[in-house]
Amino acid sequence: MPGHPFYGTAEWKAVRLACLRRQQWRCAHCATSIAARGSSRVDHIKTRAERPDLALEPTNLQGLCIKCDAIRHADKGGSHQAASAPKCDANGWPTDPKHHWNKT
Repeated sequence: MPGHPFYGTAEWKAVRLACLRRQQWRCAHCATSIAARGSSRVDHIKTRAERPDLALEPTNLQGLCIKCDAIRHADKGGSHQAASAPKCDANGWPTDPKHHWNKT
């Protein structure tokens, strides 16, 4: 629900930024860097639908990379995104030896 008005509030933006800083701009699942613009997702561990009282609770938030967010939300079509996303190691380097970053 990225288009939901909740995500435009000052309160959400502040707690989102605090979450990313707390995790030192690393994905909570794979530890890849999520510092680049557009590469981070802040996920509610317990959804806002399940627990609206935890919507702004820092302990209910986790910063994820796009790939891990897609895997977590496969029910929303994320499995397709995850399958097509490049695979990388914990440092964010592609594991595919044919990837152009791995060619010398």
